[in-house]
Amino acid sequence: MLSVQEAFQLILETVKPSPPQDCSLFEGTHCVLAKGTVSDLNVPPFDKALMDGFAVNSADLPEGKATLKILETIYAGSVPTLPLQAGQTSQIMTGAPLPAGADAVVQIEHCRINEEQQTVQIETSPVAPGKNMLYRASVLETGAPVIEAGTLLRPQEIGALAETGSPTISVRRPPSVSILATGDELVPPEESPQAGQIRNSNEVMLYSQILQSHARPIPLGIARDERTHLSEKIQEGLKSDFLLLSGGVSAGTLDLVPSELQAAGVKQVFHKVNLKPGKPLWFGILERENQGPCYIFGLPGNPVSSMVCFDLFVRTAIRQFMEFPAPKPAPVQARLSADFQSRGDRPTYHPAQVEWKSGEAVVTPLKTLGSADLRSTVTANAVALFPTGNQLYQAGLQVDTFLW
Repeated sequence: MLSVQEAFQLILETVKPSPPQDCSLFEGTHCVLAKGTVSDLNVPPFDKALMDGFAVNSADLPEGKATLKILETIYAGSVPTLPLQAGQTSQIMTGAPLPAGADAVVQIEHCRINEEQQTVQIETSPVAPGKNMLYRASVLETGAPVIEAGTLLRPQEIGALAETGSPTISVRRPPSVSILATGDELVPPEESPQAGQIRNSNEVMLYSQILQSHARPIPLGIARDERTHLSEKIQEGLKSDFLLLSGGVSAGTLDLVPSELQAAGVKQVFHKVNLKPGKPLWFGILERENQGPCYIFGLPGNPVSSMVCFDLFVRTAIRQFMEFPAPKPAPVQARLSADFQSRGDRPTYHPAQVEWKSGEAVVTPLKTLGSADLRSTVTANAVALFPTGNQLYQAGLQVDTFLW
């Protein structure tokens, strides 16, 4: 049986990053930038007003009070035509370029215009150079790096790329991830379970986890514990970049997933990992002609096991596919808030709640009835790792914690 670290290593060796592809900025959100970008211009490209008001030379307002001659009005998108001399000003709008001779902007609320005399009376605090403006190239200079390769593109990165002349970008796309829940006991969430039945919570839970991983979920519904039906559903799922199967990977008579995956040409990479919950985890790969491989995870059917295995292993595989710089989850050292008695023959990833107190992570393991107790995870935002064995961990001890 593999250790968790051995499982991580095999996943990273097996999953290959998707090939880079060009796309427009409208298609780039949730992709990972494959090639870094540089700015094709200075940002801002000119000394820029940050407020509506008057462009001034700060030397005219050492005490914050003066009456100045108005030369012109400068709108955003226009260009100043007159430089400022001593005692002069130009009215200016937000985003417009400052005229030569100006080094500050006084906001309109501190100005009283005399239209008849074409002057403005300013009463404010002393004006320093740079007030209410940005100097040319103060954000970025031409040729400066904007976004590094390996960056997940959020709205702010997309906006920065647009501003700096990268309308087309090279990215690694999010994978498509099919979800297939298995088991005769399952009914859809909208149905009332009959005797011996339970609602299919894993499919929608995994759907949400896939979205949180910036990938594209494809729900396939429920596959019954019958080979023909299961095989048909598996074939549908193998069209995606990833296929997640929930349940059917243990050692029961109707745990048909491994054998049906083998029949579909899937190569097993590993089966069973030394952790709790999630020991039955299965991972394999299907090589496909004329397209990249499909990566397959058989997740345990118990919901907490499924959730933990996704967060540790499937998320790592998705991040590797998108070529995140650090795909594996990194633990946070957190101080136990109270004594905790750990029992088990495997390393245990226990649902926990982490709070930050005075800059320090403090973790509280939550009461749980085991891998079927999904309700116990509702207040959790992490799992705390406790090694094999029966041991009392005292309050204040630092433990490895993985944030969800």
